[in-house]
Amino acid sequence: MAGRSAREPQNLMQLLTRAERLAARHLQTVLDEDGCSLDAWRVLALLSDGEGHHMTAVAEAAFLPPATLTKLVDQLVDQNLVHRRVDPLDRRRILAHLTPRGQTYWRRLDREVRARWPVLSDGEDELLRGLLERLADTLHGSPAEPAL
Repeated sequence: MAGRSAREPQNLMQLLTRAERLAARHLQTVLDEDGCSLDAWRVLALLSDGEGHHMTAVAEAAFLPPATLTKLVDQLVDQNLVHRRVDPLDRRRILAHLTPRGQTYWRRLDREVRARWPVLSDGEDELLRGLLERLADTLHGSPAEPAL
């Protein structure tokens, strides 16, 4: 891609897509050893804070449509990794939590992923995280320009 400007959206999109797919492939290799999907890992990661989360928030954090999330959470419930409870503040809503077995499973997954995740040099992880957060915030707050 020599000669291409980083200001060209297709160049940036290609780099972001390549990095995301390679990272997902690397992560899935680790997760496969424990029979965990990338989507399940995202759900477990969110629930690992112990706070309990509404299904809408879980769907958004896991980048899943609500129907797909419901099926996935049903599977996690069947595996005794997640349980659902009625929200005491709004009885119409459901909160998802990790079970004790789910917490143990998550800790093991998290250790394995961290041990095998490629590390960038000093400060580069934080720099990359900051730049990606800034890009996401900018894109989120900025409507797409109309095509001419």
